[in-house]
Amino acid sequence: MTVCLLLLSVVVLTAAVPVPRALTRAAWPEREPVVALWVWQCLVATVLLCCLTALTLSTAAVFHTVRTQLFAPAPPGVTEAYDLSSAPPWAVALTLLLACGAAWTTAMLARELVEARRRHGVTRAHLSERAPELPAGLGPARGPLLVLEDEYPDAWWMPGHPPQLVVTTGALHRLTAHQLDAILTHERGHARAHHDWLLHLSTALATGFPRIPLFAHFCDQTHRLVELAADDTASRRCGHLTTALALIELNQHRGVLSCASSHRLLGERVDRLLEPPPRLDRSRRALTTTVAALVPLLPLLIAFAPGLTALA
Repeated sequence: MTVCLLLLSVVVLTAAVPVPRALTRAAWPEREPVVALWVWQCLVATVLLCCLTALTLSTAAVFHTVRTQLFAPAPPGVTEAYDLSSAPPWAVALTLLLACGAAWTTAMLARELVEARRRHGVTRAHLSERAPELPAGLGPARGPLLVLEDEYPDAWWMPGHPPQLVVTTGALHRLTAHQLDAILTHERGHARAHHDWLLHLSTALATGFPRIPLFAHFCDQTHRLVELAADDTASRRCGHLTTALALIELNQHRGVLSCASSHRLLGERVDRLLEPPPRLDRSRRALTTTVAALVPLLPLLIAFAPGLTALA
């Protein structure tokens, strides 16, 4: 068991500190934001699986009842291979630490989901008050598109049941038909990829564990990459120039394209659309996706290796 825990620790430290820092410095995620999002998710899954596997092994070593239930179907040789009966003294402290971490992670995820649901409820109530009155007999505006009377151009996708695409009259007046189509395609790209769930996950982990580089970088990069991915969806349908002009028209009144603005991401997005970087070739995309998908299997391989060796 000690060897398994040491190997799991090595995987956790590698995936949580040096790999995220190297990934944030790499240039290829800007070329393939969807693949980069997948890589980040696989890194996070690897760390969480390592912690869960270590918690299972340490709990089985500390508590005889858990060990009996966990290895009940296994032959005696498999149980002996893990050497759980002679647990080191620090196993209790490790079990408590991992259990607290698991409970804290669950609490942060639950809190984020509850807060998101509350915010969506408040937003929907506010939008229902701002939505124009419809003629009698048509019922409330519950379709996929909601138009608000507002001089400021804006458009966003509001998740929920049912999800709605909200557009202001200012956006309808300022944008051309092609530019409006680009903005709507961008927002539909968020909805189809369920980016809101990914943002909730990254925010919860970064809030719960702000000093862990992986979760901090995961949150920052997720907010950036989901926008780049949605921009690519819009540009493939409507063109890079049209999408860039639509972003400029939609955000010009906020001053977010000025040099003094803190909203640097929008300027980077416009520059990227005006000078789109070349995509990775298909073989490299497939290789990166496959390798990233195999990385979360490492903790499972480490956990099952003693048992498989004993069976062999």
